[in-house]
Amino acid sequence: MTPVTLLTGFLGSGKTTLLSRLLSSDDFRDTAVIVNEFGEVSLDHEMIRSADETVITLGNGCLCCRSSSDVARALDDLRRRREAGEVAFQRVIIETSGLADPVPLLHALSSDLVSAMNFVLSRVVTVIDGVAGLSTLEGYEEARRQVGMADIVLVSKTDLADDTTSVRALVSALNPTALVMDARSWSGQTPERVEPRARPAAAPALHTHGYRSISLVREKPLSAAVVPLFLEGLATHLGDKLLRLKGFIALAECPDKPMVVHAVQHMVFSPQWLPQWPSDDQRTRIVLIGHDLPTDWPELLLEALEAEVQVVTQERLNPTQQAI
Repeated sequence: MTPVTLLTGFLGSGKTTLLSRLLSSDDFRDTAVIVNEFGEVSLDHEMIRSADETVITLGNGCLCCRSSSDVARALDDLRRRREAGEVAFQRVIIETSGLADPVPLLHALSSDLVSAMNFVLSRVVTVIDGVAGLSTLEGYEEARRQVGMADIVLVSKTDLADDTTSVRALVSALNPTALVMDARSWSGQTPERVEPRARPAAAPALHTHGYRSISLVREKPLSAAVVPLFLEGLATHLGDKLLRLKGFIALAECPDKPMVVHAVQHMVFSPQWLPQWPSDDQRTRIVLIGHDLPTDWPELLLEALEAEVQVVTQERLNPTQQAI
């Protein structure tokens, strides 16, 4: 039986960062990954360092809101390809959308006969943001259910948080049996004191807000001056409505290396640079996820900033014309 890990956590908690770190280690090189993203543009699978043939992307919606057969089909596809010698793996990790309710997924993994004959759920691991986790748990039932179903809860971004005592205390109150650890110290192994627990029966997916995903795509690279203005404008004006922002950005000044950007509510993290584009798609792609987001405003903001920066750049290049 192939063990399956269900990796959950609210938007921006750090699931993909954790998964990428695990897959870069020798212990997890023989791992197949199923990634579920909320939105029309998929990015997480390109941020994960793994063999392309063992990464399956299930996009445009939460797994918990779709037919449970999606999970079963993905697992069966991996099984058939392994039997045909196309891929090799000894374990599977399912990374859910940050909005996923784990209860229907747990039922789907245990009720499908084909999956049950070949795969076994070994653990549920939930990542909680050490900085924004307290407000997230207090404000979103999805986050509380993710913690409540966990065998292991990993507190991320502890290097950015002043104190995670309150977050850990709330996690323990929601799930007294879960092992709570610093995400940085977790190597992917299940400690001996974590025991298998009973899983809930089938239940409908629970969502408490009208979530929306907005995707921005640019064929031409952006000016470097546009990016910080755009991210600051989003964080300032959308505030708590903006639960998550992630994206690959092609800069005109450095088109061969993508800039990776992340933001959670008001917090914009320092951009990272990849040594090269992870796929043939070298367009700027930015995904915003939140509740009550104004549909057109992010696009209009980006267009306005692009136009403004272009005007300023032309004025600097032609100072004599400006003087005349």
